[in-house]
Amino acid sequence: MSLTRALPRRDLIAIIGSLAGVTLLAWLYLGSLNMSGMAAMQIRSWSTGYFLMMFLMWAIMMVGMMLPSVAPTVLIFAAVARKSAAQGTPAAPTGAFVCGYLVIWILFSLLATTAQWGLDRAALLSPMMVANSASLGAGLLVAAGIYQWLPIKDRCLRQCRSPVDFIATHWRAGVPGAFRMGLSHGAYCLGCCWVLMGLLFVGGVMNLLWIAAITLFVLLEKILPLGDAGGRVTGILMIAVGGVIAFMGT
Repeated sequence: MSLTRALPRRDLIAIIGSLAGVTLLAWLYLGSLNMSGMAAMQIRSWSTGYFLMMFLMWAIMMVGMMLPSVAPTVLIFAAVARKSAAQGTPAAPTGAFVCGYLVIWILFSLLATTAQWGLDRAALLSPMMVANSASLGAGLLVAAGIYQWLPIKDRCLRQCRSPVDFIATHWRAGVPGAFRMGLSHGAYCLGCCWVLMGLLFVGGVMNLLWIAAITLFVLLEKILPLGDAGGRVTGILMIAVGGVIAFMGT
């Protein structure tokens, strides 16, 4: 994080303020749905309008969940971009990097909405968007636990935990380059976290405490020195809890 010291205080405040502001707006939106909009969200008829409404919910939820964990990378990117611009390299706007990153999670939101539609059609979700099948809940937990131990998880997590290395090896100049870098980093974050997002169907897609718990886990896994080891331990716990739920459901 020493690179971020090269950022002027004004730029640092602007970037942190922007990320925090967008994150706060996303969480306020989710909170408003919980307080006053759940009746509308529980409509059982999947019309085009309802699908779009659910897609919007997922997209905003992913923004609120993932922006905090990418903040260190964004700050380091901004510092490197500023230094490159001072050396005459075409500017690589930080906003383009963030937009590329969020595009990946918005595309994931489309897949998540489609998955929710399929689960709902199969009568595997309650009106509160929670898995009402012990087998489904157990399967999601066990899958998430196993994924914590797979090599692809380690590879993606290393990219997320080492923003300096990522930027050094993926650097591209200009607006298109910054956007492509954001896409690449978003893809690594998706590879790191997509199975964990399936756990939203275990604790409830609109359960704010559950959403916050997953958000915190993703953040800590990326920034703590032993986050990778902690993730494996948590993976064992997920498998164990999934096994208990499966046993009790038989």
